[in-house]
Amino acid sequence: MNGLCPALSSGMIFLITRITGRLVRLGDSEARLAAGPFEYEVLVPEFVRRQLQAQLDQEVSLRTIEYLEGNPQQGRLTPRMVGFLSDAELEFFELVCSVDGMGVKKSLRAMVRPVREVAEAIEEQNIKELSLLPGIGPAMSERIVAKLRRKMARFALLIAKEMPPAGHVERSIMTDALEALISLGHHPHDAREQIDRVAATKKKFASVEDLLTEIYLTSRKG
Repeated sequence: MNGLCPALSSGMIFLITRITGRLVRLGDSEARLAAGPFEYEVLVPEFVRRQLQAQLDQEVSLRTIEYLEGNPQQGRLTPRMVGFLSDAELEFFELVCSVDGMGVKKSLRAMVRPVREVAEAIEEQNIKELSLLPGIGPAMSERIVAKLRRKMARFALLIAKEMPPAGHVERSIMTDALEALISLGHHPHDAREQIDRVAATKKKFASVEDLLTEIYLTSRKG
C-alpha cells in the first residue's frame, strides 16, 4: 500500500461510498459482499471484522472510502476500498490517517479496538494505552494525541448519534441528553456511562428532561 491517507491522496476519486450486499466471505483483513451480479472485496480493520463475524450470509451495509494502491510513478495503481459500519467509524479512520507517519496500511493494522475506546484514550492523552495498538509505539502515540485530542469530544457525539437505541430510550433523546451532559461539564466517557446505566433499566422516557432527571436521581442514590 502506498501509505497515503484516503482523503489526501493525489488523484483520489471517491466513487463508491456505500455497499450493501450479502456477506459471502470474511477473511483476516477483508470482507466480500455479493451485490447483484458483482462481488466486491472490501478491506476492513479488525474491530469491524469482529462485528461482521455473526453476519455471514446475511445482508450488510458498509460505508466505504477508496484509495489507490501502488506506485503512481510506475503507473501501477490499483483501486482499493476500506469499509466501516458507520459514518463515525469512517471519519475516525480518516482522522488517524491524517497524522504524519500514519497511512492506510498502518491505520488498518492498528485499529483492533472499538473506536470509542481509542478515541477516549486519545482524549485522555493515554500514551501507554495507545502504544499497545499494533504498530503504534510511544512516539507515534504522542503524535496522534498532539494532533487529534482536541477533536475527540466532538467525535464522541458523532459516535453517540450512530449508536443503536438502548432499552426504550429513543436515539434522539439519548443523543440530546449526552450533548446536554457534556455541555454541563461532564466528561464524554462519564456522560455515556450514566446514560447507559439508566437505559439498562429499560424505563421509558418521553423527553430529555425526564432522562436527565433519572440520571441525577440515580447518581444521588449511588
